[in-house]
Amino acid sequence: MKQKPVSLSKGDYQILESYKIMAEGLAEYLGEGFEIVVQSLGNLEHSVIKILNGSHTGRKEGSPITDLGLTMVKNMSEPGAPKHMTYFNKTPKCEPLKSCSIAITGEKGNIIGLMCLNFYVNTPLSDVISRLLPNTASTNNTSYAESFVEDVDELLKISLKEASDLVYNDRTIATSNKNKEIISILNDKGIFNFKDSVVKIADMMGISKNTVYMHIRNISKK
Repeated sequence: MKQKPVSLSKGDYQILESYKIMAEGLAEYLGEGFEIVVQSLGNLEHSVIKILNGSHTGRKEGSPITDLGLTMVKNMSEPGAPKHMTYFNKTPKCEPLKSCSIAITGEKGNIIGLMCLNFYVNTPLSDVISRLLPNTASTNNTSYAESFVEDVDELLKISLKEASDLVYNDRTIATSNKNKEIISILNDKGIFNFKDSVVKIADMMGISKNTVYMHIRNISKK
C-alpha cells in the first residue's frame, strides 16, 4: 500500500520540534562521523526537517524521504512490530554506513516521523576516540560532577554533604548564616522539588522544617 502523508496536529508538530533539539544534542555529543536526521511524514516530498552532518549522504533540509524510509514506516506501523531498526547501508558514493531509524510517535500513538542516525564507518578512529576524551583546545569542554544514586534519600545526603563542605570551607560566611547558605545551595539545585525533601533535609541538619521553609521563603523574595 502506498504511503500517504500524515495529517499532523499542533501537538504532533511540537513533538517533531522537540526531536530537532534532540538531534542537535546528539550531533554535538557523537561528532561529525554521525549524520543525524529528523523526518516528518507530514510532507513526504520534503520530509527532512532537520539534518546535521549531512555531507555523508548529500542530503539537506527539505530533502524527500527515501524508498527505504517509506518501507520502514510501513513495517513499523504493523501491530506489534518494533518501532526501530538497525542496519548497514551505503552512501551515494558506496561508502559504508551503520544506520538506525527510530519511529517518532504522535499524540495518538501513530508514527509521524523518523529519527535516523547514520554512522560513517570510514570515520578515522582517531576522530571517534577524540570525542570520548577531554580536549583542552575545545571551547565546549565543561566538566561536571554528577551523582548517580539508587534512591532519592541517597541523593539528598550527597547533595547536603557537598553543600555543607562548600559552605563550611568558606571562611567569609558567618557561622550564623551557614545553614541559610546551605539551604540556598540546595534550593538552587532543585533539591526541594522532591517529595518530603524539606523534612528529610531538616532532620539531617538537626533543625526544624519550619526553619528550612523560612530560609526558602526568604530566598524566593530576593
